[in-house]
Amino acid sequence: MLSLPVTCVAYPEQLALIRRSAAPGLPSFAPRINPLSPRHPPPAASEPESITSMRKRTVALIVVVAVLLALVGGAYWAGRHLFYEPTAKGVDSVVGELGGTRVLGVFAHPDDEQTVNGLFWHAHEDGAYTAMITATQGEAGHQTPVVARQEDLGQVRKAEALKNSFNLGVDRHVVWDYPDGGVPDADEEELVDRVADEMKRVKPDVVVAFWPESGATGHEDHMQMGRVTELAIAKLEEEGGSYTGPEHLVYTISPSGALAAFGGETGAFVVANQPKPEFAMDAAVQKKHEGWTIHASQANFMQESYILPTWLIYLLWDQEFYHVRDLEAEPLG
Repeated sequence: MLSLPVTCVAYPEQLALIRRSAAPGLPSFAPRINPLSPRHPPPAASEPESITSMRKRTVALIVVVAVLLALVGGAYWAGRHLFYEPTAKGVDSVVGELGGTRVLGVFAHPDDEQTVNGLFWHAHEDGAYTAMITATQGEAGHQTPVVARQEDLGQVRKAEALKNSFNLGVDRHVVWDYPDGGVPDADEEELVDRVADEMKRVKPDVVVAFWPESGATGHEDHMQMGRVTELAIAKLEEEGGSYTGPEHLVYTISPSGALAAFGGETGAFVVANQPKPEFAMDAAVQKKHEGWTIHASQANFMQESYILPTWLIYLLWDQEFYHVRDLEAEPLG
């Protein structure tokens, strides 16, 4: 019988085992090895420990970043909620919504127009004629930062107000010289007459003013100018001349949540005494930033008031809120 050689497939590890197990004195048999045999694939190499460790660190980093993003996102929306008014309907322009073509704002101090940048800027963009009254020169204000001699502050702030209204496209702006902080003590009848005369000159169909019971910030000058504005409109209604007053009186309203959170007793007073707004509109945030740059003597006012950087405040507070009185339905006279 013909004896054929036997071909055995083995791997180096198996061959070594066979050799070690051979009886002493007996020849060792080294089977022929086919390393490419598909029936016996080589064992997978174990993953280096450094790669495993790196993967674990990557997963941990992803988890940390996800948690941080969730926290930042939550803080952002919580912050925005402070500057949100649920009763206010969003509109592109309050003046446009009311069909206004001529707008007059009545304020107490230089920088008061910073509360209504969006309204005036969008009215200007829509082609409306816009005008402002500022009753005082703000000479008693606190400089933040200090940019001028205190005795010159009135002149400085008057110039800041005029420059800022120009930046908003305002067509006419008068700045009077009633005492800063002393508007409630000024001759009320004279003030009413002067505001009424300016209304006759401008002939606004929309007047923007402070709510008399809260003044947006609780400042007595603001509240008195709000009252004077209403009395001037009532005077025009009663006189019955060629111009009998505006069709709408628009009150600037401060965000209640932010006032309650940051305003202390004054904020609580404003929240308790101001009406709910019906309208919300874009605040023209870029114009607000430009405005605080122009009002150099008050550039840090927002940060000092709200304890947050100005850029962060306007990242959260990007709308203006307004309460509107239809003077045909609810005349003041």
